[in-house]
Amino acid sequence: MTTESLEPQNLTERIKMETPDLTRRNAEELLQLFPQCATEANDENGELIRAVDFEKLRALLGETVAQTPERYDFTWVGKRKAEREAYRSIRKTLLPCPDESVDWDSTENLYIEGDNLDVLKLLQSGYRKKVKMIYIDPPYNTGSDAFVYNDNFRVDDEEYDEQSGLFDEDGNRNFRENAKTNPRFHSDWCSMIYSRLLLARNLLTDDGAIFISIDDNEVDNLGKICDEIFGAINFIGRITVVGNPRGRDYGGIARMHDYILVYKKSELTALNLIQDKENTFTMFDSLGGFELRELRNRNIKFNKENRPNLYYPFYVDPKKEDQNGLHAISLEPIEDWIELWPLESQGVNVVWRWGKEKSLKNLNINIMAKPMRNGSYMIVEKYRESRVMARSVWWDKDTNTEKGTLLVKELMESKVFDYPKPLEMMQRIVSMGTSENDLILDFFSGSATTAHAIMHLNAEDGGSRRFIMVQFPEICGEKTEAFKAGYKNICEIGKERIRRAGAKILADLESKNDMSLLKQTNNATAITRPINQSINQSINQSINQSINVPDLGFRVFKLADSNMNDVRCGTSDASQELLKYAERHIRDDRDAFDLLFGVVLEFGLPLSQTYKTENLYGFTLYRYDYSDDPGSHDFLNACFDKDVTEEALIEIAKRKPLYAIFRDECFKDGVAKMNMVEIFKRFADFGKDNGTKIKTL
Repeated sequence: MTTESLEPQNLTERIKMETPDLTRRNAEELLQLFPQCATEANDENGELIRAVDFEKLRALLGETVAQTPERYDFTWVGKRKAEREAYRSIRKTLLPCPDESVDWDSTENLYIEGDNLDVLKLLQSGYRKKVKMIYIDPPYNTGSDAFVYNDNFRVDDEEYDEQSGLFDEDGNRNFRENAKTNPRFHSDWCSMIYSRLLLARNLLTDDGAIFISIDDNEVDNLGKICDEIFGAINFIGRITVVGNPRGRDYGGIARMHDYILVYKKSELTALNLIQDKENTFTMFDSLGGFELRELRNRNIKFNKENRPNLYYPFYVDPKKEDQNGLHAISLEPIEDWIELWPLESQGVNVVWRWGKEKSLKNLNINIMAKPMRNGSYMIVEKYRESRVMARSVWWDKDTNTEKGTLLVKELMESKVFDYPKPLEMMQRIVSMGTSENDLILDFFSGSATTAHAIMHLNAEDGGSRRFIMVQFPEICGEKTEAFKAGYKNICEIGKERIRRAGAKILADLESKNDMSLLKQTNNATAITRPINQSINQSINQSINQSINVPDLGFRVFKLADSNMNDVRCGTSDASQELLKYAERHIRDDRDAFDLLFGVVLEFGLPLSQTYKTENLYGFTLYRYDYSDDPGSHDFLNACFDKDVTEEALIEIAKRKPLYAIFRDECFKDGVAKMNMVEIFKRFADFGKDNGTKIKTL
């Protein structure tokens, strides 16, 4: 967030508590690329704003701008409304729930309950270009499952038809079934996913990627939508996942598979190799295991004529071979050694894959000669990489959906969720899309397999990946196993799974710790008996240092209406009740903790960030994004208590946080508020820094 200079006459400013205007932000980003296209225009309220001169932009882009209606396009009924809904600002917030969280004070993981469209809007400021990988498993639109995201893609932002049944009494979108008899069967699904992917793309880092599970019902439409949002050039691949090798015996053809569509954010994205479980090395040397790959390039496009630097001889020692049956080689002729050039391929003198300089560095370390049956030799590379590029078809036990079901049933002691994704498959996806310190988002989190996979993978490789899970609290039907097990909605299942998965991971780590300690103890006692206390202490210390315990906690937040009463209205709409709300504009059911995280969202700070709570002369002070280093300043100090004293205000002003946040009730009257302004002006050095910017609720 950009900070404005602190002017004495404009020291305070009221917080809007609205999500950013993404349409305006898009226009500003366009004007940064083409500043010559900036102009002025009146907005819908008659206020003068910076605008884009599209005629000038069209002239700059020339023939690259489509001039005819006859062009390739994918559209459906409601597409424009879905786009407007994605960019429409909302007055919502996320309420912190420490009691439902695990390790609230230290964890960097988030679990957010609520409509993911609204949650994605709230994450725009704080997490823009911060998420390395997104995975989602959205509704497949089979025609029989509940279509949970019943959006109100209205033309006019002021329209709010409660009688339409789109919203419940709390303002949340309702569920409904999207039956195939619905004339807008595909259009409704496309609108639902389109608006969410528009927002999701903003959150991806420039080198990020998105993985989307889907089946035959909407895979083609989803591909076209992703081509538009992420760009067809950024399509990485469509993975066919055989999740049910026996097939589902209905519909004429027993379907065995689903898909995962993979798109990158830009050319900076590169997927990681994955572990090749089928590869077992049979050859070993002092550097480890390896397999043999021919050094010759068999492709005749690369030959002696166009790659002369790759065409040179090796010299092979025919007399000696090592334990793997390989012979030493040289780049210089040696008496009685055999000269060897690349063998011809299709009558063409092909070349080596490596140049002379690289070959020299790897001589008899990673390249040697292998004898052939015809008495000749082949120059081979010792290929030591145990990882491979992910294949486009996954057909192994780790992708079997039954495996995911059994794991959840065992962990939760009941079959509380139908067909969850297998844990191992999700670990594979996370391994492909992230490094050890990346942030992963899943906004259709379901049973929270993604969170489980991230914690499990961190425990295996020592990583510190973090997650954000988002899930609508869809009600569990009374006849479901989940309801019978005591779970009222899907969020309760997801949170409990993360708790139990974290506990099991910790228990497994402790068990490995004990086994490793026992093994080292046995080894030590075999050398020296009896083992003394200092050795025991040394072993314990080394084991504790070697065991990595990942972040197994998560902070829970729940989507809710704004902390502020909505008192916006025209003069004709004014009423005595609204005047009461104007006097008491903060909702009665919200406390200081709720207000703090409402401010955190407004300022675009991470919801997982550590903070301090201090008692300052009897008042509670929240320090968010704080610094205890001398000479450094906190980003944000917030106090929401009533009638804050002058000595407390002076102490905050002395600390010079970048922002100081208060509510109107912090001050007895207008005079007290003016005194507060004067206190902060007294400690603001306008010649050296911007001072503290004051904002009020």
